[in-house]
Amino acid sequence: MEDPATRLQRAFLGEALGTFLLVLLTVGSAANAVLGPRLTPGAYGYDTLALGSGLAVLVGVLVSRALSGAHLNPAVTLGLALGGFFPWRLVPLYLFGQFMGGFLGALGAYLAYREGLLAQGLPNVFSTGPGFLRTAPEALYGFWGPMVAEVLGTFALMAVILFAGRDGRFLPLWLALTVAAVGYGLGGPGGFALNPARDLSPRLLAWLLGVEGAASPYAWVPALGPVLGAALAVALHRFHRA
Repeated sequence: MEDPATRLQRAFLGEALGTFLLVLLTVGSAANAVLGPRLTPGAYGYDTLALGSGLAVLVGVLVSRALSGAHLNPAVTLGLALGGFFPWRLVPLYLFGQFMGGFLGALGAYLAYREGLLAQGLPNVFSTGPGFLRTAPEALYGFWGPMVAEVLGTFALMAVILFAGRDGRFLPLWLALTVAAVGYGLGGPGGFALNPARDLSPRLLAWLLGVEGAASPYAWVPALGPVLGAALAVALHRFHRA
């Protein structure tokens, strides 16, 4: 039987490794969409970001599921703890693994795309931000629309975890498709972070690198919105079970 210390080490490794891969491939997808390496400019687009983000979740979950249960997202960990599905004593360990893995994943993507990013003046492929309005290209969404999108998008993700969790064999695929669907359906206003570790850890790296806009007050949207969305899904699940 595995001793408690070893179980904790496995859980930490699972969250750190899974989130590392998730963020590495998500930020890498954003870099592809912006830089268009190996192909002509414009060859990559929003499909790259939406599908790449979904597939990144699939890879992270497949790698870490047997080690930690594959939360890979502070909003998921906090939501499960709020619902009584996860012990609060393990929450700090999971959050630390997620944020550390997210930072290292963003660093890996930066190192892979460093030459292209520097050549383009270090565009912000690391973190999310308000989208432009098609009718007025110089104008941006405010905070309200992106916050609603983050809450509802993470609500959808957490609802799949809670209500489709019994279908454990295919759950990683359902999660990947859900993230891609949220990207297509709700990604316009703010970029569908759905995960504080996916946004705040790369944002910290971007700030250290001197990327413009990394220290924006907008950081509160991808930090708070996913947690609210996960809590809303948990509340609905508890009401459904009552």
